[in-house]
Amino acid sequence: MAGSILGNEVLRVEDPEIVLGRGIYTGDLKPEGLLYVAFARSTIAHGDILSVDTSEAEGMPGVVKVYTADNLDVEPFQMVFAVADPLNRPPLAQGRVRFVGEAVAAVVAETPEQAVDAAEAIFADIDFLPAVTDIEATTAADAPVINETLGKNVVFGNYDPTDSLDDAEVVVKARLSNQRVAAAPMENQVLMAMPPQNGQPLTVYAASQGVHWVQGMVKSIFGLESDQVRVITPLVGGAFGAKFSLPHEGAVAIKAAMDLGRPVQWVETRSENFTGLPHGRAQVQWVEMGFRKDGTVTGLRCHVLGDGGAYGGFGGTLFSSTKLMSSGVYQIPKISFSAAMVLTNTTPTGAYRGAGRPEATALLERLMDMGAAELGIDPAEIRRKNFIPPEDFPLTTIVGAPYDSGEYAKSLDAALEASGYDELRAEQKARRERGDRVQLGIGVSAYVEVTAGLGGDGEWGSVTVEEDGSATMRVGTASHGQGHATAFAMLVSDQLGIPIEKIRLSHNDTNEVPEGMGTGGSRSLQIGGNAVRAAAVEVLNRAKELAATKLEANADDIVVTDDGALGVTGVPGSTVSWTELAALARENGGQPLEYAGKWAGPGPSFPFGAHVSVVEVDLDTGQVTPRRHIAVDDCGTILNPLLVRGQQHGGIAQGLAQSLFEEVVYDEDGNPVTMALSDYGVPSAVDLCDFTALNTETPAPGNPIGAKGIGESGTIGATPAVHSAVIDALAHLGVRHIDMPCTPEKVWRAVQAAESGQQPEIWSDPPAMFRDLPEGRATDAPDPDAPQA
Repeated sequence: MAGSILGNEVLRVEDPEIVLGRGIYTGDLKPEGLLYVAFARSTIAHGDILSVDTSEAEGMPGVVKVYTADNLDVEPFQMVFAVADPLNRPPLAQGRVRFVGEAVAAVVAETPEQAVDAAEAIFADIDFLPAVTDIEATTAADAPVINETLGKNVVFGNYDPTDSLDDAEVVVKARLSNQRVAAAPMENQVLMAMPPQNGQPLTVYAASQGVHWVQGMVKSIFGLESDQVRVITPLVGGAFGAKFSLPHEGAVAIKAAMDLGRPVQWVETRSENFTGLPHGRAQVQWVEMGFRKDGTVTGLRCHVLGDGGAYGGFGGTLFSSTKLMSSGVYQIPKISFSAAMVLTNTTPTGAYRGAGRPEATALLERLMDMGAAELGIDPAEIRRKNFIPPEDFPLTTIVGAPYDSGEYAKSLDAALEASGYDELRAEQKARRERGDRVQLGIGVSAYVEVTAGLGGDGEWGSVTVEEDGSATMRVGTASHGQGHATAFAMLVSDQLGIPIEKIRLSHNDTNEVPEGMGTGGSRSLQIGGNAVRAAAVEVLNRAKELAATKLEANADDIVVTDDGALGVTGVPGSTVSWTELAALARENGGQPLEYAGKWAGPGPSFPFGAHVSVVEVDLDTGQVTPRRHIAVDDCGTILNPLLVRGQQHGGIAQGLAQSLFEEVVYDEDGNPVTMALSDYGVPSAVDLCDFTALNTETPAPGNPIGAKGIGESGTIGATPAVHSAVIDALAHLGVRHIDMPCTPEKVWRAVQAAESGQQPEIWSDPPAMFRDLPEGRATDAPDPDAPQA
């Protein structure tokens, strides 16, 4: 067989369907008899529902059914991971509303316009209660209690009393905000339910990251068995971690379809998406790092609050991932980590690209920069001094992360060289000496993250050779833009020699794929890809036996030929095609030429890298202009550089956006201020800069491909690099910290304060409530059941 396709830039096979507009999304489905659902939502963040008047809506044209909590008859449930039973959320508010945008009633009508008009006619009489949206304020003894059954806003957590700074010669500390952000995928949440009919089960079409997650939730909510629920996901227009579960509004659409015996569709509006799709990040961190005077790190102490929103969304528990990665790329001999999940009168939180790992890198890199400034050490050098050396791998960190492999200095050196780091520092020095009003900022970050840590090591996969010689792959992961069809086809083609254009992927249908964990935590290639590859290996072994019989040769002498057939080594004219092999398989036992099974993976892997960000900051206006961004990410063995680079670019853009633009904002009464793209800072190409995306390759030792995840690395490395660059541009003025996002107003205020001789406080003591939590030390083994995303 000719040289391997692996490692080469192969164009995405899925793109023509998308680019030419031939792709089908859930919102494109219009079966006969389709009804539409729209929701009446609370405009109050916290209050008791006195009544919901639906009388006018019920008499409006086209209205088929109006639901409130009183007649919906669907029990409250939680999204993805259960946190605490009192926090189960009803699909339509029962007795009390807890955030602006919570659905209080639903209208099912013949057209979308009729449904929306009727929903706007519903009046909910709500008795106002005080609201709290601030993560720290919600821990106060006199804060409004959001869940009366739970009786407290601090849901759970632990206090680590370890003094991890006892031998530090220098301590730096800061209160950091990893602000709440919106995933803002191009496609909003969409769901369509087809009622059971003509012998077919309830069929749910959902814009989802995992059909089996949605199927499991539908089964649980409605008391159904697996053969009674089919879930299909057509094309998905982005997710970024926020589309794992069945939306609560989706449960209403399913119930309506079953009640009315007609298909029902729900298409979320953009404003609903900003107030309803789970938000990400939302952590406040009180962090301290100890150093010796030579720059060696002696210890780390963290107090972290995670915001779960009004119903304790599992995003509030992602401090477990932050804790797991709190050692980062550094040798930190002592770590204490106290953390708690809290409730606020806001949209529940979930995963967002990185899910707990960017928060760990953000706090570490901010502290490393502060330590470098305090000690007069170059930011790159203080990092290099504290890196875990490559000869120490594999190792388990003090907080229990089983690192597989790493060469951290290699990626940092490559990033510094590609950026022209010394020349940048020289230019920065010259601008400062001239007193320029546009200053240069250079931010450096180094990171390690965990991938494939979500819900088990393995994945189901199969490969079938069809009668025409093409192949079908089936796998339990799900694509929403990553390029799975291309990557998995490359793996199968590499084994079987079948051209990738003749290899089809089926992965988003519970009737086609019996089990699967879906896509999250950058797991797809190293878990799903290996499952498909393993199936292809088994198919090839069977095919070799068939070919050996046909060609009267030994199976050990059968190879894949350059033209994609099977032949005998050293006998060029003796071959058999895949079409013939598929027929032979059916003749010999009647079974297709296929293999299906679960590949048992080795556990998570730990990608790493280093980023350098270059920005200009106008001291008179506070405007930050990104100029260059250099990323050197190591995702193990690279299968397709084109796909890797695309993931790097997307991740960098989202990390840069969090650093400079994006923040979900609520006012003091709990009203969301950022409810549309006109209010929320999603950057366009004009707001970005040139990205240089490079790689080192340190193969993952635990899987045959050698791959590590790449989907979230760009975000994890970029966010602190850009953040650091902004602060670095102002460091000569005495600016020590600015919370993200570094908007022009924040930057201008920091410059004004510094130039007037003020030194704003960047530290406050963590809330006293931490000391009331159960004790649990960071050096204890991590909870294996803690949510990982």
